[in-house]
Amino acid sequence: MQSVCICSEVHLPCVLKWYWPSEGYRSPEFETYFDQSKMYSALEKNVPGIIRTNEALLDSIDNGAKYTFDISGIFLDQCKWNPAVIESFKELKDRGAGFSASPYYHSISSLFPDTKEFKEQVSMHRDKIKEIFNVNPRTFINTELILTKELSAILKEMKFKCLISEGSENLLYGNDPNQVYDNHIPTLLRHIPLSEDIEIRFSDQKWISYPLIADKFASWIANMEGDVTTLHFKYSSILSHQHNRSDILQFLIDLPASFEKYGISMITPEEALKNFKTKELPSIMNKSTSRYGMHNLMGNHPQHLYLHELISIGEILQSIKSAPEYDKLNCIYRYLQQSEILLEMGSDNQNIGYEKAVNIFSALSDFKRAILEVKV
Repeated sequence: MQSVCICSEVHLPCVLKWYWPSEGYRSPEFETYFDQSKMYSALEKNVPGIIRTNEALLDSIDNGAKYTFDISGIFLDQCKWNPAVIESFKELKDRGAGFSASPYYHSISSLFPDTKEFKEQVSMHRDKIKEIFNVNPRTFINTELILTKELSAILKEMKFKCLISEGSENLLYGNDPNQVYDNHIPTLLRHIPLSEDIEIRFSDQKWISYPLIADKFASWIANMEGDVTTLHFKYSSILSHQHNRSDILQFLIDLPASFEKYGISMITPEEALKNFKTKELPSIMNKSTSRYGMHNLMGNHPQHLYLHELISIGEILQSIKSAPEYDKLNCIYRYLQQSEILLEMGSDNQNIGYEKAVNIFSALSDFKRAILEVKV
């Protein structure tokens, strides 16, 4: 019987300021580099939509649905401005929703040659989920669904039971993504087209399949081969569809009944491991990928240079761990690892990407200057 595993990323990034120290260098504080007022406004703007979505998901769970949430540490910290958001996710947990682990700062630390920073952020996030929701996550979803050759072995060492990553063509080579794949830990791969139907195309009135209703969506999955279809989409996309006055919430409420009609079960990642045998996919052991491909994160010179600079700064920070300023500087350093910063510099942004890169490197170089001053 075909099954469906649905996961959603809940995250709002910390936005970099336009940074040009024309009046001299400033003290390296969080507010020096990041626009906290814009972050607060973004959260408050989205709170009504988040609450509405969670209420709809409660109805969906009551109808038989199962969901897994990948909530970033950054988002959990922002929720101190509006605790009702956390309470709404706690209610989902009490009805059976699951939670995965990820790097706390939605960072690209898994790309660093030294795994220490990555492991620390994952442990931080795991502890935060345990503290807030009393859940010890066994499933791991990396920032931007990144998969590297080394990742699954690290996660096995950290006692994770399941990894969810991107179902990229360079991994699948025409194979079916609807399986549990054999790796150091069992791995589920996102079904990109079906996830995009929910994430991107749902409210597009020019889309040939518009409007997408639950029964139609379930029929597509019912006619597919494989054991489990893994869907992963960003929570912000659900909020965007609401803004476009789509019926996305009713779609989510109706999904369980439509799946049941076609003999499709909704399961958690952990249940997928129990229900299905793993399949061989040699490329999953020796290839790298991320959401929409590694070229989005590491496709041009500024992105490669930024990663190199982050690694260099991390090494310098390790040499000043005894300094009074260390904790503050290390926290800023981790916010500078957000994947959105690299994505802003992507070639897909054309000229805007390079304009963003000028601003990003202005902030990063000033931050590095501040660390070197402490070291001296």
